[in-house]
Amino acid sequence: MELIRACAADAEKLWEMQKHAFAGLYERYRDTETNPACEPLGKTEERLSQPQTFFYFITEDGTPAGAIRVYDAGDGSPKRISPLFIDPSMRRRGLAQKAISEAERIHGSDNWELMTILQEEGNCRLYEKMGYSRTDVRLEINKDMALVQYKK
Repeated sequence: MELIRACAADAEKLWEMQKHAFAGLYERYRDTETNPACEPLGKTEERLSQPQTFFYFITEDGTPAGAIRVYDAGDGSPKRISPLFIDPSMRRRGLAQKAISEAERIHGSDNWELMTILQEEGNCRLYEKMGYSRTDVRLEINKDMALVQYKK
């Protein structure tokens, strides 16, 4: 697994990968306002233009398998993972775990935060396995879904 930094020219490819990766969660929760599958291309373009955004392709044997975005203002505030996604056909290979480890190696191993779907037990287990602790911050999205915050 390797992280390869994305640039502005990669916006459409990242956006298409993101839509595909999050489509299943959208079908399950119908969270139109918060699901990355529903974001316009402009949102990805905007993120890539931010100096504090580090967007990486997650690759396996040179093949893009997903992406991770690290928001790192560089001012001592918590670094943030948002989003992290793996193509459905490439899941269950440990790629997300390796991507988090590599992002922490690049950006520092402490002072991180993220939010994930409470009902997605696999996501919660992943972050807990990586040393993140759930906080009391919870955001109810709809009757079927809540986001919870994790910190490290």
